[in-house]
Amino acid sequence: MKESKNSEALILGISICIGLIFLGYFISAAIVEFKKQDRTVVVKGLAEREVPADLAIWPIRFNVADNDLNMLFQKIETQNALVVEFLKKNGFSGKEISISAPSIVDKQAQSYSSSGRIRFRYSGRSTITVYTKKVDVVRNTMKKLVELGRRGVVIGGEGYETRTEFLFTRLNEIKPAMIEEATKKAREVALKFAKDSNSRLGKIKRARQGLFSITNRDNNTPFIKKVRVVSTLEYYLID
Repeated sequence: MKESKNSEALILGISICIGLIFLGYFISAAIVEFKKQDRTVVVKGLAEREVPADLAIWPIRFNVADNDLNMLFQKIETQNALVVEFLKKNGFSGKEISISAPSIVDKQAQSYSSSGRIRFRYSGRSTITVYTKKVDVVRNTMKKLVELGRRGVVIGGEGYETRTEFLFTRLNEIKPAMIEEATKKAREVALKFAKDSNSRLGKIKRARQGLFSITNRDNNTPFIKKVRVVSTLEYYLID
């Protein structure tokens, strides 16, 4: 009876030992596999394109001065008509042209002015804005502004408020192809890294698409835009 119990205890002990051995093996294998999953590489892919602007916002501002307020407004109306005529003659429609309310300054009413030195009491300015998709027509017409100068319209220089803007609005049309290009370039970098480290490239662990940026190609060609996006991808590495 005692020998039977000893045999059973021995068998139980051996079984437990074998079980622990297998458990240790599986735990070790799981840890190794888990560590493999921790091996990753983070890469970036860049896609860039140069595209022509497809929308122009062109403000034209002129200045007038007079000692009579009524005459000042007459000058503004006359010159507004001259500018609109000039724009229509060069291919712009009435829907593309808008006239802002004029800005008038009474120099004599300003506390810091000296009335004895003021030649014209009133000064005014008017802004006419062209909002159009005819980018090339805008560029060509800008070169002809001297015609307005010959007719007595004093065009103001390009400041911050009167700077011509060229925009690109068709980003959604090129987004998919650019994202595909950026992802492909990122994968090429990851494959090279995996090869150099004697590994194989696994699945994507994490992917992040950067924001699209649209900038002028340079200061002299604002009508040509550079579109840029960077995609960041993290891949698993497999031994």
